[in-house]
Amino acid sequence: MSSKYLDEFLICLEEERFYDAHEALEHIWFPRRFEDNNEIKLLRGYINAAVSFELLKRGRKDSAKKVYSNYLKYKLLRLHISSFHAKKYEEIEQKIENIQRSKND
Repeated sequence: MSSKYLDEFLICLEEERFYDAHEALEHIWFPRRFEDNNEIKLLRGYINAAVSFELLKRGRKDSAKKVYSNYLKYKLLRLHISSFHAKKYEEIEQKIENIQRSKND
């Protein structure tokens, strides 16, 4: 799994290019979406967070809330995986949580 797309995801989140963030992780997730793999499911959660923020930008608050709840469900998987990317996942989750807090202020 390439950390290039994880880095791109973080940059897009920072720049509030949420659709592009979603697309960055799709490169990893989509080809492996049918695998029963917690790390791949975790990436799906991060995609859900980015989609949620994009929906908020478009004024679709109810839809954003539903999609964000999917992120929260998948986020817990990080505690059950051993990955070379563990530190990057922590960084991603901190960024997602910061964005979510700023959107709720």
